Amino acid sequence: MKRKLALVLTLTILFGLLSFAGQGHAAKVRASLPDTAARERRIAEAAEALRAQMIEQRRDFHMHPELSNREERTSRIVAEKLKALGLEEVKTGVGKYGVTALLKGAKPGAVVAVRADMDALPIQETIDVPYKSQTPGVKHACGHDVHTTVQLGVAEILTKMRSEISGTIKFIFQPAEEGPPAGEEGGAALMIKEGALENPRPRAIFGLHTWPEAEAGQVVYQSGAAMASSDKFHITIRGKRSHGAQPQQGIDAVVVAAECVIALQTIRSRRIDMTEPLVISIGIIQGGNRFNILADEVKLEGTMRTLNEEVRARAKQLMKETLTGITSAYGATSELKFEENAAVTFNEPQLVEETLPTLRRVLKEANVKSIKPMMIAEDFAYYQRVIPGFYYFLGVGNRSKGITAALHTAEFDVDEESLVVGAKVMSNVLLDYLDRQAVSK
Repeated sequence: MKRKLALVLTLTILFGLLSFAGQGHAAKVRASLPDTAARERRIAEAAEALRAQMIEQRRDFHMHPELSNREERTSRIVAEKLKALGLEEVKTGVGKYGVTALLKGAKPGAVVAVRADMDALPIQETIDVPYKSQTPGVKHACGHDVHTTVQLGVAEILTKMRSEISGTIKFIFQPAEEGPPAGEEGGAALMIKEGALENPRPRAIFGLHTWPEAEAGQVVYQSGAAMASSDKFHITIRGKRSHGAQPQQGIDAVVVAAECVIALQTIRSRRIDMTEPLVISIGIIQGGNRFNILADEVKLEGTMRTLNEEVRARAKQLMKETLTGITSAYGATSELKFEENAAVTFNEPQLVEETLPTLRRVLKEANVKSIKPMMIAEDFAYYQRVIPGFYYFLGVGNRSKGITAALHTAEFDVDEESLVVGAKVMSNVLLDYLDRQAVSK
């Protein structure tokens, strides 16, 4: 009994000494970290000093937009800038036109990644501004010109602070977030496939997106499921052609398709838990070749979006069952194909909670707001399948200036004050993350 008590006492003392040593190490690490308040002021000053440069850069990108998997000019400018700043291991051609680079701090530590997308949309710009798109039918209508510019600004700010950085920052500039052209690979999935998250592998990844519904100077976010999965679907209904005056001799694919459109909506209203978000939308219906001939084939295309992977799988199965049931009842047949555009964007709750103090400190608490999850999609989700990630929204609106147009519209524009805010916020987010990792090591 005495031996057991002695053993317990010895182990207790040993664990206590180890704990004390660990606390002592953490205290030394914290003591070696820079003064956060002073660093924040220097970041703010550096971001302000880059204001004119970032505005000029963003306008240049805006005037020369490039579609998905065609970002040759944008990629070249990004790579040249990163090399000029002295970043290490600048790699081009990752996932078509992707660029990655490392900023190695003077002190050892963890690796964290930050991502910006570079592609534009096939939209004709209608607003008359000095930096109007010079490429007919193509426009940065989703703010990717802002994302790329902000990230270049962050790289420039932080290269001048190497001596204070405990670890490494991996910069990822991604093409084709809006989706590669038909028959091509692209976007986050291809960049990951080609090693964007390896050598070295980051512990976490951050990203931001413009949000016109929030004012410049604000950030909005969600914890957990933030944006929906996105699956494009193609449906083919096959019937039998006949004269319009003799429908009994055919199988009217148009009527069958109409039944299918209505029936698919009952999946959401009657067959899925009403507390789970789900959208099934059909955007294209094509069929028939003459007004008095019953169509033998109708094609439909649409999108299905959810915030839950289990609901996603269940809805796909229900779509197949519904189409099979409706078409067989009419003697027709159906074919259903899915194209995955994005998984659920899931912000790791712990990472969000650890980052919020930084956002609130830099922007003040009133300017950092939680909002409901959205049914738009973002392929940042694929990075989050590999490592924890936090994707937040940067306010770019300004009601007093009339800057209120939604994403993906011909009128979309941003308050360029958001460039300074974005660079300032992300620089602090990355450095604070590395500091936390150094302390918890």
